[in-house]
This record gives sequence, C-alpha cells and structure tokens, in this order.
Amino acid sequence: MRRILLTAIVAGLALVPATAALARVSGPAFFVNGVAYRTVGTPTDLTGTGAPNDSFDVIYQFFGAQPNVATAAPGDAGYNGGRWKVHGLAFNTDYATTLAAHDDDHNGVIDTNAEVWGALGDSSAAGATDIGVVKSFECPVIPVPVGR
Repeated sequence: MRRILLTAIVAGLALVPATAALARVSGPAFFVNGVAYRTVGTPTDLTGTGAPNDSFDVIYQFFGAQPNVATAAPGDAGYNGGRWKVHGLAFNTDYATTLAAHDDDHNGVIDTNAEVWGALGDSSAAGATDIGVVKSFECPVIPVPVGR
C-alpha cells in the first residue's frame, strides 16, 4: 500500500511542472474602469454548467481590436471572484469609428464600463452591438504593476 501511495505522489509531482508551465501570468489582458489587469490562463470552461447568471461578471470581448473590458475587479461590490461570462462585441461600422465616438477620456482605447455601455447604447454607425455570451470561464484578476 505504501509503494502504491508513494508511486501516486511521485507521479502527481511529475505533473506539477507541466501544469505550472501552462498557467502563466499574462501581460495586460483587460481593463476594469480604466485600470489595466492581467490574468493567468486557466483551463476552465463553465459554459453550460447551469450556474446562475448573477454568479458571473461580464467581460466584453473586442476580438483583438484592443484588450477586453471587464465590469468588475477585486474590491468592487458584487465582484464574483473571477467567474466570467464573455460577451462578444460587433461594431456597427468598424472599431475605429466606435473608438472615435466613445473614447470619452481620449486615451486611445475603450477602457471603462461607461465607454462600453455608451457604444452599446448608440444605434448609429458609431455604436456597437452585444452579440451575446461567447464563453464562460474562471480566471484571476491581477493588477498590472505600476510602470508596466
């Protein structure tokens, strides 16, 4: 029995480096109210779990046009600990048109909830459309160190 237990422990430890290699801290990955955050990619998929919608926060996905925008971070009221429903964005004309109309602080990105919601509320050519949930998952929210 001891030999079996020891073999299982050694086999488990052998997997740790491989798993750790998969979970790397990203560079700036998304914004929450104008602040850049990074994360660790995790192999979670919470799609179809039946968890209630209010147990997730929303991340708006810009499909590579810029970093995504999340609606909450640690310390915010109602933050759900890194459980996300990702809503895809489609631009009524294109990203540049939407950015020009809704970058309220003129910093070159849409990086706050107010800017995202302004674009979503704009049915003109400068607006955006929420195409719905494209995936659900869990990942941590880590502030980007100052100066990076």
